[in-house]
Amino acid sequence: MRMNTIKPADGARRERTRVGRGIGSGLGKTCGRGHKGSFARAGKGKIKAGFEGGQMPLQRRLPKVGFRSKLGKDTAEVLLYKLDAIGADTIDFAVLREAGLVPTSARQAKVVKKGELTRKVALKGVLVTAGARAAIEAAGGSVE
Repeated sequence: MRMNTIKPADGARRERTRVGRGIGSGLGKTCGRGHKGSFARAGKGKIKAGFEGGQMPLQRRLPKVGFRSKLGKDTAEVLLYKLDAIGADTIDFAVLREAGLVPTSARQAKVVKKGELTRKVALKGVLVTAGARAAIEAAGGSVE
């Protein structure tokens, strides 16, 4: 075998179809595009996704449901009773992340009232619900 004799296997590469080369080619005149219409025109064959020929499209026929906050992805919930397990007296976002209560994708954390808090803790730079704030202050802690 020599470099000048190498070629692809038979049938591995097909020749491109040449359209508009006479009636005998099978793809003359309209070149496989049919007659008239947007698909027959050059550069006009695209219809936007979801278009149903003027009929009200499905995405507009269905009712709108709910609301999803963009902040919801960034904020992690921390349950109140899990603050007892953390050894630190002052708890901030970095401490919560080290303890494994907050995922790495979260940008902020919010303490939610679930369970009881038995010891005094000071929260800094962490969001707190009204019920959780009352429970923390009742246990002798503080929220900044």
